Amino acid sequence: FVFKLTAAKQQDHFFQAAYLEERDAWVRDIKKAIHCIDGGQRFARKSTRKSIRLPETINLSALYLSMKDPEKGIKELKLEKDKKIFNHCFTGTCVIDWLVSSKYIRNRREGLMLASSLLNEGYLQPAGDTSKAAAEGLSDIPFLDLSDAYYYFPDSGFFCEGNSSDDDVVLKEEFRGIIVKQGCLLKQ
Repeated sequence: FVFKLTAAKQQDHFFQAAYLEERDAWVRDIKKAIHCIDGGQRFARKSTRKSIRLPETINLSALYLSMKDPEKGIKELKLEKDKKIFNHCFTGTCVIDWLVSSKYIRNRREGLMLASSLLNEGYLQPAGDTSKAAAEGLSDIPFLDLSDAYYYFPDSGFFCEGNSSDDDVVLKEEFRGIIVKQGCLLKQ
């Protein structure tokens, strides 16, 4: 789960994530930042609340904690798709159903807006090709109300069995050198 970033001065930096999806999320976000900067634009994280006119009365952090509640929250499951097993995740339909039943929203359309906000702000993460494609902008709405679109909580212990990163092999000799600074990745 390692990726390499080469700086303009030909300095190589290696980053290691805890699992494949985390690595992919970091790579995707770094590519967005590079694309933005290369285009001469100032890189800034857009506020989801402003862009979709999310009411001020909705506290995404409190909603996230409610969703994670072991008794009344969204149940994390072990789901299978395309010969891969996704652990500690749930479907997009489960999220919308939970939002409706918990009376956070009035209808599924509002649910898509609220779930998209949670996704954009990092409270939910896409798992699997379907939800990742939507989150990367290949769909009109970043969050999908589908039973085959999988999501997970970032701190849930999510992992996928059956993934192969053979196409991402990093040769051992690339790791020669000294560690200048060691730490962990933190993504808001």
